Amino acid sequence: MEIVLAIVVGVLYTVSVYLMLRRSILKFIIGLIFMSNATNLLVFLSAGLVPGSPGFIKPEGVAAETMADPLPQALVLTAIVIGLGIVVFTLALKYKFFELTGTDDLDQLKQTDS
Repeated sequence: MEIVLAIVVGVLYTVSVYLMLRRSILKFIIGLIFMSNATNLLVFLSAGLVPGSPGFIKPEGVAAETMADPLPQALVLTAIVIGLGIVVFTLALKYKFFELTGTDDLDQLKQTDS
């Protein structure tokens, strides 16, 4: 299962870099969303997939190998909130940019300035 998820992370990073290099601001924002999701999935994978119990300790005691690690989950939850804030900020910038210039394609902006 880790191999499949590692391939998914690689594909997400590839798509995000491709979209971020495009000339459209909207495609840049979509690439930023993919980059954030790929990073979150990578943090989960780096902690290791543990099928079994959540990170709760039973009174009779449980082996540490069968418990899920709560630290990566907390880091990803924080990263989701920060990523959402960044996406909202870039969408507000795109809205103001489109309001001022009338386009979101940087090639068209370059042609109208000359």
